[in-house]
Amino acid sequence: MPIEEAGPAPHFELSDASGALHKLSDYEGKYVILYFYPKDDTPGCTKEACSFRDLSAELQDLNAVILGVSPDGGESHSAFIEKYQLPFTLLSDPDKEVMASYGAWGEKNMYGKITTGVIRSTTLIGPDGCVLKHWKRVPKAESHPAKVLEILKSFSV
Repeated sequence: MPIEEAGPAPHFELSDASGALHKLSDYEGKYVILYFYPKDDTPGCTKEACSFRDLSAELQDLNAVILGVSPDGGESHSAFIEKYQLPFTLLSDPDKEVMASYGAWGEKNMYGKITTGVIRSTTLIGPDGCVLKHWKRVPKAESHPAKVLEILKSFSV
């Protein structure tokens, strides 16, 4: 079932780097920036994470939490968080079930070759648990967080 803006966001329950469980319902009353990325500490993923890091204070001021999701495990997430001083939570989805429910797992075109994998995408979820904006594919990882901030500002006026 595709993600629909204004519809309810799919439920998730995923572990963070320390093994603690996070559910969408834990963030009721807050905006949730749920971004999906292929792999910790790779060039595009690092640029995106660092851009979210650099905007995190502004995003938090707008009552938003940032949650990054990849198939990587807790140990990898811990190292990535420490290396780049990421002030937000990274969640593990090794079975890719949550990614699939958000349209972030499937066929993609990598340099002209069709592969199956993580599709870099983002879902902005409102305080009521409904999808406000869904970016099905994020083409420019480094500049994408600024676009998320811009859209979030338009909702939180």
